[in-house]
Amino acid sequence: MKILMASTPAAGHINPLLAIGRVLIDDGHELVCLSGSWLRDRIEGAGMQFRALAPAADLDLRDILAVAPELATIPPGLEWLRVAKERFFLDRVAPQYESLLAVLRAFPADVIVADNTLFGVLPMLLGRRDRRPPVVVCGTSFLHWTRDDGAPHFLGLPPATTQAERDRYATIAAEYDRAVDQPTNRRLTRILKGFGARPLALPLFDAIVALADAYMQLSVPGFEFPRPMPPTVHFIGTPPIISGQAPLPPWAHELDGSRRIVLVTQGTVANHNLGLLVAPTLAALGNETDVLVVATTGGRPVDAIPGAIPDNARVASFLPFEWLLPKVDVLVTNGGYGSVNQALSFGVPLVTAGLTEDKADVNARVAWSGVGVNLATNEPKPSALRAAVRSVLDTPHHRARAAAMAEEFRRIDTRAEILGIIDRVVHAPDDEADPYDVAVGEASRRASAEIQFGDWV
Repeated sequence: MKILMASTPAAGHINPLLAIGRVLIDDGHELVCLSGSWLRDRIEGAGMQFRALAPAADLDLRDILAVAPELATIPPGLEWLRVAKERFFLDRVAPQYESLLAVLRAFPADVIVADNTLFGVLPMLLGRRDRRPPVVVCGTSFLHWTRDDGAPHFLGLPPATTQAERDRYATIAAEYDRAVDQPTNRRLTRILKGFGARPLALPLFDAIVALADAYMQLSVPGFEFPRPMPPTVHFIGTPPIISGQAPLPPWAHELDGSRRIVLVTQGTVANHNLGLLVAPTLAALGNETDVLVVATTGGRPVDAIPGAIPDNARVASFLPFEWLLPKVDVLVTNGGYGSVNQALSFGVPLVTAGLTEDKADVNARVAWSGVGVNLATNEPKPSALRAAVRSVLDTPHHRARAAAMAEEFRRIDTRAEILGIIDRVVHAPDDEADPYDVAVGEASRRASAEIQFGDWV
């Protein structure tokens, strides 16, 4: 069949889609991938035809401040979240949608597979199902679905365990609704109206979960806060790492088991300042003689790491994770969702320190599930990093929890799940019950006691 993949032009979104794409190509399907021009070589190297997003959506999100420079002067908080939501997502809905239509005119796809922040699919999902291809959305971040305790997304709040916490979350959620959800959804309603689409009945990130014909969450249930899920959601594990994307380093032979391996990375987005996590981790572990620290800069030059590189450290711009992760004893990360889930699929416990983008919520799940230590800061001190890494290395609890999570990943046949979901949505009758209406009704009943979403029309 013909499959159109569409991805937000960011590494953390395109990488899992490319892995899913390889599964589909190996099954004999024809794929076209719509994304940013800077990703053309990577997409074509994975065996897909490339199409560029329209200029207004053809971003390079390796430097988010180049896309939204005002974020540099806004302190972290609700205003930052509102502006980020508008610049990265709402401003791109129309050109993304127009790009999708342009590709479909030349490539009549049987199904669209998109990442969960490619909101240009919304006008299709809000229209008649018999007038569009089915749309499968891939959850490349934590599951953006309403919580029983009323906590809003992106604030890193763990599940409430007392009524006092629930009351506090209700207050936070009401302010979040006023400052973030209501203004952005009023703006989105105007955008959707221009395409003849009805307004959303849920906040943006929750709505895409319910609207999709199927929502493939790239994780396991054990790494997600438990709550009733809409019928669209399917946990599919994590796709296999595409091999051969980076060569073995010249020091590969040193990972021979004689020392424990600590891997540190800031991913490929929040790595503009490697002094936030990579450098302090190197400083923290420079005197740990039983440890070999491996640092990757996510594409930046290795000399961008400030400070001295200790004798027990090895650094590279990129590393082949399919080779490296089975050798790693601890991953130190700012909390990129893909990296965290890949590590857990290998049973690697974590030390996390990151609050930007979705990282506060990812790292809250690390602490809640017991698979690692969350330092809950963007700028951890070397002393705190040393203590956290030693705790994970020297005590069995986090290793045991990570091993149990790896077993949960192993029980999911990711390839079979992907192929089965695609086949079901393509052959589903157009007149079956709309899962969005079902999910909205359930979410509205649960949310009414916690939060009022307001009038967005």
